[in-house]
Amino acid sequence: MKAAYVRAMDALYILCISIAGFCMVVMTLIIPLGVYMRYVLNKALAWPEPAATVMMIYFAFIGGAAVYRANVHIAVVAILEAVKPGIRRVMLWIVDLCMIATALFMLVYGEHLVRLTWTQVVADFPWMPVGFTYLPIPICGFLTLLFIIERIWVGMPSQDSVMFRDQPVGLE
Repeated sequence: MKAAYVRAMDALYILCISIAGFCMVVMTLIIPLGVYMRYVLNKALAWPEPAATVMMIYFAFIGGAAVYRANVHIAVVAILEAVKPGIRRVMLWIVDLCMIATALFMLVYGEHLVRLTWTQVVADFPWMPVGFTYLPIPICGFLTLLFIIERIWVGMPSQDSVMFRDQPVGLE
């Protein structure tokens, strides 16, 4: 059962970084397009900047969940390294509880925010509901919660996980 859950989390992690990577590529392409159209062709487009903002929101939240699973987020570990192992374990449990609370908050209140704003439209994209721009919040809360469950139940992903397959290889 644990192995199946880890495989599912590996697949979810790949999906998260794929979405984040896609958003980054789209942002990288549409911002220069907007600049080119405005300053070279003198025909400004209204959509590149708001579209890049939406892409950045998806990149940040979905990518943030993947970063949490990979344990490569910004963390202050000076206090953890200064205390005894028993106290360190308690502190890490407190961190996990805080992360669970944060993920649940994002899931519950993010979903409420999405429902509240789904009938409004984005001014620059009249076909896009405002709730769509807030959708990454509950999604990130749910994904992070799944990754926390994995960390508590199974532990940190092993070195043969998909997260570590792209490590740099030394030249021989």
